[in-house]
Amino acid sequence: MAAGSAAALAFLTHESRARAGNVGSLRAPAPVTMDSFFFGCELSGHNRSFTFKVEEEDDTEHVLALNMLCLTEGAKDECNVVEVVARDHDNQEIAVPVANLRLSCQPMLSLDDFQLQPPVTFRLKSGSGPVRITGRHRIVCINNDLSEDDSEDEDSDEEEVKLCGILPAKKHRGRP
Repeated sequence: MAAGSAAALAFLTHESRARAGNVGSLRAPAPVTMDSFFFGCELSGHNRSFTFKVEEEDDTEHVLALNMLCLTEGAKDECNVVEVVARDHDNQEIAVPVANLRLSCQPMLSLDDFQLQPPVTFRLKSGSGPVRITGRHRIVCINNDLSEDDSEDEDSDEEEVKLCGILPAKKHRGRP
């Protein structure tokens, strides 16, 4: 998630500048809001696919970070292949198998925050499941709406900032 990392970096940079008082005519970037929600779905013989979609909004970025796939109660000892259908860098639909779970040898798989951009479809390509998919839905919102009053206040804050010189340490005689 390069854009999400950039937004997090922008947020941290904004915090650093706020602590420094916007010294050196640095302008704070637009405010960034980050939210994270639990995500979960189950694939089985009755429900072989699930599509994760979000409504398109102007200033938000949605990321689905997968944590784990696991067989749940009632699973048979058979191969359960889960595939993800998403879009590649050319905006072409691509289907990729991400897990092959079997109750006797690999009943679960950690995906370590495998990140996908919605819309994403999960399909139980083979097996009868049930397979549980868990993760987090991250929403990053960047608010670019700055009023003229805010920009005037920032300019006046920059003018009021005065840098204090660094004073040399005092020498104490008679101290070892």
